[in-house]
Amino acid sequence: MDNESLEETVERELFEETGIRVNYLEQLYTFGEPDRDPRQRIISVAYFGLVKTGQYQELKASTDAENAKWFNIKKVPALAFDHKQILSVAINRLRAKISYQPIGFELLDKKFPFSDLEKLYIALLDREINRRNFSKKILSFDFLEETGEVTKPDGKGRPSKIYQFNQKRYKELLKEGFHFEI
Repeated sequence: MDNESLEETVERELFEETGIRVNYLEQLYTFGEPDRDPRQRIISVAYFGLVKTGQYQELKASTDAENAKWFNIKKVPALAFDHKQILSVAINRLRAKISYQPIGFELLDKKFPFSDLEKLYIALLDREINRRNFSKKILSFDFLEETGEVTKPDGKGRPSKIYQFNQKRYKELLKEGFHFEI
């Protein structure tokens, strides 16, 4: 639509074609190699978004995206043209970005046990992390709040504290010159 920004168009198209609303959206890169599509010259402005997939177990695929499905990032099927490269650029950007910006919180529930944050970083980075150092560092940033709630015991250990990300505090820290780094 002529009156939409690129971001608004991406969000609208994604919703119309799949029923998904993103939690976080960022322009990724412009792909414009002359032969990236053998049919004609195509320039693509790619975006990547973060979505809580648990909210969208079933995609509402339609028209252009009638074959849309969720895939494990390690089991993505063959993709057309240079789309594997686009996906690779997006994964690398996400892995880099979560080390200097707390965008991972967009994928967690509003309230969460610390173990969910650890599991998220392990999954996104695709490697193990030192849990003690990770916990110590994240908690030292002073933008996680204990809610006073705990998880329900499941018989496998003691209940865990429940936390929430304080976006307002994070923005205050940024104004003070805070530098997030994992």
